[in-house]
Amino acid sequence: MSQGEFHKVWLDQCEAAEGIRLRHGPKAAFDYVVAEKLLNFAAAAADRPEFARELPQFVACVRGFFTPAELQTHFARIEHEWMVQEALSAEIDEEEDPLREGPAADTRRARRFSIIKDLLTATELGIS
Repeated sequence: MSQGEFHKVWLDQCEAAEGIRLRHGPKAAFDYVVAEKLLNFAAAAADRPEFARELPQFVACVRGFFTPAELQTHFARIEHEWMVQEALSAEIDEEEDPLREGPAADTRRARRFSIIKDLLTATELGIS
């Protein structure tokens, strides 16, 4: 892939997710391709039109890896893990955790997660 096509990195990530699923199961594949790669790609798409144009194809590729039941299970698991993490983070003073990004970053991450969840669990996507 040339530097000019870096926004098509999702093709390699989908291929890698297939291998991860075969070797490590659907949980590991979901964590890799949805909770990490797709969320990061969506963040890039917010500012970069070349990524935004590729996002529907990336979402369609990811939808093909998981059954609707698997998607619901893994989204519920991630949401639970984030709630636990947020509760623990609330107990830590910002001075104790200088790497904590703060509430605005948490809000952006939660919004992207919600959008990705909606796209992956919608009964139909409006792409051709």
